[in-house]
Amino acid sequence: MKKMLLAVALAAVAVMGVNAVAHADALDDIRKAKKIRIAVDLGVPPYGMTDDKMQPTGSDIETAKLLAQDWGLEFEHVPTTGASRIPSLQTGKADLVISTLSITPERAKVIDFSKGYAVLRTVIAAPKSVNVKSMADLDGKTVGTVRGTTHDTQLTKEGPKGMKLVRYEDDATEAQAFLSGQVDIFSTAELLVAPIDKKNPARQVEVKFVLDTFKLAVGVKKDEKRLLEEVNKWIETNLKNGKLDAIYKKYHGNGLPDVILNQ
Repeated sequence: MKKMLLAVALAAVAVMGVNAVAHADALDDIRKAKKIRIAVDLGVPPYGMTDDKMQPTGSDIETAKLLAQDWGLEFEHVPTTGASRIPSLQTGKADLVISTLSITPERAKVIDFSKGYAVLRTVIAAPKSVNVKSMADLDGKTVGTVRGTTHDTQLTKEGPKGMKLVRYEDDATEAQAFLSGQVDIFSTAELLVAPIDKKNPARQVEVKFVLDTFKLAVGVKKDEKRLLEEVNKWIETNLKNGKLDAIYKKYHGNGLPDVILNQ
């Protein structure tokens, strides 16, 4: 009798384990919900922004919409910032992140990355009158950055000891801090420099030097292997058929580089 009860108990535990694994599969959950929640930061034009009707647009938004369309799912935009992109995956708020998310060893410890679908260059910018040409020139200077971004991480690790970093929660807040004179030197995505200069041409902001060039990838919650495989297949297909290249060219003025096309 005891052996029978033990066998029944073990069988029940096994069934519960199988159910738990099935429930934990994000791809099945997405298909069951018939929609996909994708986090995109709207403060990084032309990757993510709002149009004249205050609707989400940009290359990352269009990429996210194409993925949802190809998978036959409803697209749900999850608002995010540079600092909250990874937490949105970890807490289950978003199924994927398509939001100028570059691949770094630190991030790869907590989330998984797809193959690259686009690129981003990060730079140091400042008014024309500021003499800054290299990382060493930041010694003794106050530099603005966006919390949780690759340029924040790089400046923290590689910046001179005498440099003071001021961290902002998103690109819009950082830009406003520069325009109001709170900070003169800041790190940002290269494509944000021209729009910032246009808002206040008197400050004559320009790119001083390039920090790095990054592959942008889709962020996936750790160990969701089936979902990651499907995302990679989708990227491969849309690089071959030219759709991802067309999206990038539409918003950035030039096509994807070979580092993305020849993966």
